[in-house]
Parts: sequence; C-alpha cells; structure tokens
Amino acid sequence: MASIDKKDHDNTDGPRSEEAEVRAATEAALLDAFGGVLGMVETTVPGLVFVVIYTVNHDIKSSALAALALSVVLGTARLARKDTLKHAFSGVFGIAFGALFAMMSGNAKNFYLPGMLYTLGLGIAYVVSALARFPLLGLILGPVFKENLSWRTRNPGRLRAYTKASWAWGLILLAKSAILFPLYWWGNATQLGWVKVALGIPPFLLSVYLTWIFLVKAPAPIDVIAEMEAAEQERKAGKERAEDAETEQAVK
Repeated sequence: MASIDKKDHDNTDGPRSEEAEVRAATEAALLDAFGGVLGMVETTVPGLVFVVIYTVNHDIKSSALAALALSVVLGTARLARKDTLKHAFSGVFGIAFGALFAMMSGNAKNFYLPGMLYTLGLGIAYVVSALARFPLLGLILGPVFKENLSWRTRNPGRLRAYTKASWAWGLILLAKSAILFPLYWWGNATQLGWVKVALGIPPFLLSVYLTWIFLVKAPAPIDVIAEMEAAEQERKAGKERAEDAETEQAVK
C-alpha cells in the first residue's frame, strides 16, 4: 500500500513540477524581454515627472530636462547592473526625442508624441503580424526561450499561443492609442500627461498577463540551441570513433 501511495505521489509531483518549471521559465522570459519592473518605471515615471513639473510651473524646458535627467539616471542604473544595452538606452532615447520635440515646437503635448506614435505603430505591427501568421511576439520571445523560429514549423501549439498573444498586445495598444490621440488633438498638455501616466502600467500588465496565460497553456518550447549543441557533440563523437577505427585498422 505504501509503495502505491508513493507511486501516486511521484506521478502527481512530476507534472506539477514540470508545470512549475514552465511557468517560471515563461515569467523569466517575459521579464527579460520587456524589461521587468524597472522597464515599467522607465516608461512611466519620467512622464510623471514632466507632467507634475509642467502642471506647477508651465515651463516646457525645465519639465523636459527634469524628465530626461531622470531617464538618464535610470539608464545608468541599468548599465551599472550590467543589463542589456537595449533596455538601458531605449527609455533614454524615447524621452530625449520627446523633450526635443516639446522644446523645439513650444508645445508641451509634443513631449508625449514620439511615445504615442511608437505605441500606435507597435499596435499595428502586432495586429498585422498576427494576421500574417507570423506573430511579432514569437520573434521577440523565440530567442529568449532558445526556440528561435521552431514555433513556426515544428510547434503549432506555440504558433497559436504567439498569435493570440500578439492579437492581445495589438488590440490593447490600439485601444490605448484611441484614447490618447483625441486628447493630443483636442485636450491640453496637462490632461494628456495625466491620462498617459494612468495608461502606462495597467495596459502593459494586462498584455503581459494574457501573454503568460497563453504561453503556459501552450506546448513547451523546442530548445533548438540544445539540439544544435547535441548534434555538434554527436558529430565530434562520430569523428573520434572514425579516427579510432582508422588507428586500429592501421595497427592491424
């Protein structure tokens, strides 16, 4: 009886352990791909600093420079942590373009325009890629999972998951754009700034959560890097066996 109980316990722990590993790997991949908590701070707090200072003094230059200075500090913090250059500089460049546009045009709303255009373009790219059955999210996360493009031809379950997730990202980003652009055209800079800050983190978290849901229910990724390494080891082993056989033949 004890052995049966132990066997049942092992059988239930195995799938649970495997599922936990898949969930942990998916969470780690999403954090790596989208910058984690610091990434959310980088995309939200500089804009918050801009709108707070501008609400107080209505000075575009001081507001833009303060936001840019904070973005540089956050980027430097990433470099100090030896994070990827992509995450370290993407936020700085975005804020720098916004600050430049705002100061050159004299229109505080233009501080937010580069980010809004990026959001709109990215939303369209997600939707178009999903329609084309070449989902953008698979291109982003494939290398992180070490599956590269194997999900397209060898893992249809993950293709479906990436397609659903790309639809989710695309529709959420387009909905965000549908709220922000009317404010850019007809609202004032303070209204636009506060709404943009409010729409910074929640849509992102929703998109990441839906992506996580789709991927943890999908088949496990095919580690093509491990496959290539195994094939290379087998090739070397085969070459060594052939050399050994030639040596033995020569001795005979």
